[in-house]
Amino acid sequence: MIKICFVCTGNTCRSIMAERLMKKIVKEYKLSDLKIISRGLNANGEMITENAKQVLKKYHALASNRKSIKLGKIDKETLYVTMTENQKKQILSSNKVISYKSLIGKDVMDPFGQSIEVYLKTADELIDGIEKLINIIVNWRENKNDNFSK
Repeated sequence: MIKICFVCTGNTCRSIMAERLMKKIVKEYKLSDLKIISRGLNANGEMITENAKQVLKKYHALASNRKSIKLGKIDKETLYVTMTENQKKQILSSNKVISYKSLIGKDVMDPFGQSIEVYLKTADELIDGIEKLINIIVNWRENKNDNFSK
């Protein structure tokens, strides 16, 4: 089983969208043995944003309410995928941390409080990274290489 945890600041926009979009895409690819979650470095129990829910509906991904969850103890067996390089630096106690910058060449900026158009652009960036991450996972499974870090 491969465990993946998407990490952002508050777990109300980017990381929860990435979690739910990846779960949808994984089903489409018929990949198994993946556990996908999301957490926030500074999460404090706030609900997923309305714009995030609207974007998830547009992509036919789970769009139900959920409270944000704070990142707790780092599990050495989990692959952490951060939205920014700065977030990656904050959890480097695990050797399995990659950032979106390593996946798509740039950080995924926080859309919190911005327009639905910004959220849609964020979702496109998240999907681009998810597809690259799926390729990494498929290659890892084929090659049995345990190093996800970049």
